[in-house]
Amino acid sequence: MELRIDMTDEVEVVEKKAKLVNPEFVEEVIKAGAVSVNLCWQCGTCTASCPSGLHTAFRVRKLIRRVQLGFMDEVLPADDMWMCTTCYTCHERCPRDVKIPEIIFTLRNMAVKMGYMAETHKKAATLLVKTGHTIPLDDKAKALRKKVGLIETPLTTLSNSEALEEVQKILRHTGFDKIVGA
Repeated sequence: MELRIDMTDEVEVVEKKAKLVNPEFVEEVIKAGAVSVNLCWQCGTCTASCPSGLHTAFRVRKLIRRVQLGFMDEVLPADDMWMCTTCYTCHERCPRDVKIPEIIFTLRNMAVKMGYMAETHKKAATLLVKTGHTIPLDDKAKALRKKVGLIETPLTTLSNSEALEEVQKILRHTGFDKIVGA
């Protein structure tokens, strides 16, 4: 009896993965500001410490490893890095002093330049451009403010058109409004 193994599917997967690898990606990430990315030795302390990882599919260690291996086409379009709350727990506990929030910020900036942004972040950014705030002030919030003795609309860009114009001017000057499509 002859044993035959069909490896066609496995070869296609390997070829597909090989096309996604960008060997220069990790160097681009380092040049963009995430200088400690190659210090990571994959111990998993970051993932085990991550509060977001307890409630989502976010795995810091997996993200860092994908960067190290050059999987740019997997990293930048993915919503994973947008799940990070930048609480710095991973950095505080890292035995190699890998500055993970710095890496996350760098990756997010690179992703946005390529047109990728998590939908929730895009909504918050759009609201910032329109109102000067990232969280809407709805009737429920106004009622709660009034109940605790505050004025319904805070003295911010929500009630000061000149302040809102200044914020919007800064956002236009930096190109933020164009980045988020607002």
